[in-house]
Amino acid sequence: MASTARCPYCGATTMARSRFCPSCGRALPQPAPELAVPAPGQVEVEAESLDLQALVNVVESGVRHWQQQLASGDTVTRAQAASAIEELSKILLSLSQQLAQGRTTMRITTRMPVLRAYDMACPACGGGNRRGAKFCQRCGAPMSSAPSEEPTMVPILPLTFAIAAQSDIGQIRRNNQDAIFTGTIALPDGSQAQLCLVADGMGGAAAGERASQIAAEALQHELATSLGRRRPPDDAGWESLLRAAAILANRRIYNESRQNAAQRGMGTTLTVVLIVGERIHIASVGDSRAYLINARGVTVDNAKVAQLTSDHSLVARLVDIGQITAEEARTHPQRNLLYRSLGTDPTVDVDTRSEPIEAGDVVLICSDGLFSYVRDEELARIAIEQADPGAACAQLIALANQRGGSDNISVVIIRAER
Repeated sequence: MASTARCPYCGATTMARSRFCPSCGRALPQPAPELAVPAPGQVEVEAESLDLQALVNVVESGVRHWQQQLASGDTVTRAQAASAIEELSKILLSLSQQLAQGRTTMRITTRMPVLRAYDMACPACGGGNRRGAKFCQRCGAPMSSAPSEEPTMVPILPLTFAIAAQSDIGQIRRNNQDAIFTGTIALPDGSQAQLCLVADGMGGAAAGERASQIAAEALQHELATSLGRRRPPDDAGWESLLRAAAILANRRIYNESRQNAAQRGMGTTLTVVLIVGERIHIASVGDSRAYLINARGVTVDNAKVAQLTSDHSLVARLVDIGQITAEEARTHPQRNLLYRSLGTDPTVDVDTRSEPIEAGDVVLICSDGLFSYVRDEELARIAIEQADPGAACAQLIALANQRGGSDNISVVIIRAER
């Protein structure tokens, strides 16, 4: 059965993908496109502050984009552009007032959660444990032994991973511009790395779909080629490898967009997780996210879910400086305005990090079509309670669609087990 909605003006029933109300004829609100503005200057969080002028530059770039859309012959597009300009103008006024008062930076009010802190090494297996632990969380051996006792070495089984990935067009979009991938990459020593990624494309016609496809294919090829020659020795090496692969993907998308007028300005987000042994290595650009989830808690304050990536979006920075709340950001009209993505500029900065992973962990990667509708605590609950990663993916996508599904929805779930 086709999805339906209601006209906000007359209350008549409309089809979910209708652009005009069949009863009153007024243009219906359309989902805002994900928009990556050309980099007018890097927006970086330095220490505990954020440069206000860099944020102003992002807003001004967004205004210029929507001003161009006012010349469109499409009534809905013009109405959407006018609304976007009005909202951006409010943000610009607020930021400009701060600059007028002599402030060039603003203190960051939000912080990424601190993940596991393992201060004590197990005398049996060497695994890290929180201070005060009586038994090793890895092998179960006592954390303190009498001086005369020889620690018993407990064999440690290697981690195994149950992985599932699903992507859905959602309730409103006319095509799916997301790309997902899960697979293995052979390493020179005969072992394998697990590669998982989500890319959320943007651009007119099929341009966004093409951008995310290029990103996924370029990452797979570059990592397979590089790892076939040499295995990085440490976290810094793995992160450098991921960064180089993402930069290569950026160049390929950008070059193709310059060769085809219909693809001009296309881009994509990218969040990639590479699992090697008992560590995960992450690279991200844009606002697709990676989370670490564990029923026993994955942060020093025992929270069950931790976001591993930082959104490169305007609203994320507005939350950072306390102008809006995290809850307001979920429905903010400019939540799709990105200042960093793959393919929209000839160069790009790539965020990277590495973290340990242990049995019971769930790593979840998703596009904004999921987390715009499903809160972090709900993501965690479903990922923890649903033992089958495929069923968890389906349940999360169904929930996002039930609540509106205004965007493509993609999710990858990785369960670590022994």
